[in-house]
Amino acid sequence: MTECNNDIAAATRLLTAGQVVAIPTETVYGLAANAYDTDAVLRVFSTKQRPLFNPLIVHTDSLEKAFELTTDAGKEHLEKAMHFWPGPLTVLVPKSEKVHDLVTAGSPLVAIRIPDHPMCLQLLSGLPFPLAAPSANRFGAISPTTADHVLAQLGGTIPMVLDGGPCQVGLESTIIKPSEDAVQVLRKGAITASMLEQHFNKPVNFQQHNSNEATNPEAPGMLKSHYAPDTPLFFGDLKQLLLAHRDTPLGVLGMQLQDLPPAVVHAIDISPTGDLKEAARNLFSALRALDQSDAQVILADSFPDYDLGMAINDRLQRAAMR
Repeated sequence: MTECNNDIAAATRLLTAGQVVAIPTETVYGLAANAYDTDAVLRVFSTKQRPLFNPLIVHTDSLEKAFELTTDAGKEHLEKAMHFWPGPLTVLVPKSEKVHDLVTAGSPLVAIRIPDHPMCLQLLSGLPFPLAAPSANRFGAISPTTADHVLAQLGGTIPMVLDGGPCQVGLESTIIKPSEDAVQVLRKGAITASMLEQHFNKPVNFQQHNSNEATNPEAPGMLKSHYAPDTPLFFGDLKQLLLAHRDTPLGVLGMQLQDLPPAVVHAIDISPTGDLKEAARNLFSALRALDQSDAQVILADSFPDYDLGMAINDRLQRAAMR
């Protein structure tokens, strides 16, 4: 049986004993374990059915603790990241000897983040170790943004979900790899390219990993197929998609939806006002609801391809890959 409550002391005891616990963050719920305990980290991989070639993000609550995870070469980049921390930004830097290769999938780089969630920060501040924590779901499935979402997928397989309420951002963190000359975005998120360019005062470019094979992606969330519902999902221009699937019971996801045809049996407008922050916050809950509806196919409209809209499109493109 999986306990679900807000008992930080109980979560602390379990994590200290080498167990895994689902924890809240502002992005999505994470499946956390002691990042220094390889047996605990292996439990994360096995519980999620996550391939060992896919690295994990290490979470901590202060710059001082983050410094312990990297070498001198990475400290300047972490100092720059404090402009966005606590917050939905993950930074890839050279790993220290304290970080096991299991966490980084053999990479010499480690992904580090300070999350912006009061309960998560309180938990981290009381632990003598950082937490390795990917999203708290089965590998490749829709990410969880509430404790109930975690229970629906992992209930009975983990001892506890620390319930911190709905996630306020709703998309996984932006992941960057800074260098002297540029900032490379490995995963798009709420910290946008324009925000990064303005703060780092360097060019920002994007890298994509276009395979689901064991080719060691540099960071989480880079595999071509990810965040996928069980129901087939198609992504693109909604008008064209509706024409192509007009004889099928349809679920539709979009923003400011209007004039949908009778074939649509379930539609979710994730922001009637056109607010991209609201759309991001509601995205995974909407995908989950459509996946559980009577729709045989899900059609997802494309979003404005700038700033946070780019991150939403990224998740939907990966969810549509089979």
